Amino acid sequence: AKDRDSPTRTSTMARKKKNTEPKEEEVVEEEEEEIEEDDDEEEMELLQVEVGDIVKLKQVLDETVAGALLDNVHLPEDHALDNIKLGIMTLACAFAVVAQFSPVPFPECRPLLGLCCCAYFLLSGVMQCITTFLDKDCIMTTKPLEEAPAASKKDKKSKSDGDEEGNVGPPPAPKTNMDMAKYGLRIRTNLPRFSEFFTLIIEFQGVPDTPFVTQTWSVGQFFDAEGMFDEIGMMEEVEAVYERFAGGKFDKEETEADRLAKKQQ
Repeated sequence: AKDRDSPTRTSTMARKKKNTEPKEEEVVEEEEEEIEEDDDEEEMELLQVEVGDIVKLKQVLDETVAGALLDNVHLPEDHALDNIKLGIMTLACAFAVVAQFSPVPFPECRPLLGLCCCAYFLLSGVMQCITTFLDKDCIMTTKPLEEAPAASKKDKKSKSDGDEEGNVGPPPAPKTNMDMAKYGLRIRTNLPRFSEFFTLIIEFQGVPDTPFVTQTWSVGQFFDAEGMFDEIGMMEEVEAVYERFAGGKFDKEETEADRLAKKQQ
């Protein structure tokens, strides 16, 4: 009887082994895919910049600031002024094309050439005025938010910690900047020539005596000696500055007395 039962037992065991083999292969494939994804994240290419090129250095920093606010914070960018500048440049190019490819022969085309040249230089002057007096150090502007921003995680945590201390009554609502639903933001940056300090300023667009937040970093905080750029670290710092503004934690404008006190120190 034992000899008769042994073939059936071996066959069932073989079937079980065959059924478990595909599952083990699927697990191995999933582990390999996870390892490949981790390797892709670790092999992220770092941007290298010549640290002596101030223009390129500021361009990279400005693009990172704009990327952090647009891609990570998801602020809606306002292209109104950019569209106006594009329209002016397009019109100036149209006058240049007419002056260059006009079918009128030379002696008779002098009035047309004069008109096109005057219009071109006039439009170029308008563009220069917009860049000098409107853009200034602004790298981007945003539209008003559809609703006030939610409180940051730090504010929510601080409020909950206060409740655990035994405060009576309902906890106060985390402070947020309600004016962000009314006004857009103006993002300004500054990197003086022959200076290592990069400054970011966030303020309201078109508001007189607008509140603001500002933060200054040394470029050495984000670039090493070989010019490798820490983009993720820069974005995290920019998001922290935005959270200060969204939470209504504005900076005070430095007075002349404060400047004198700093000089004396």
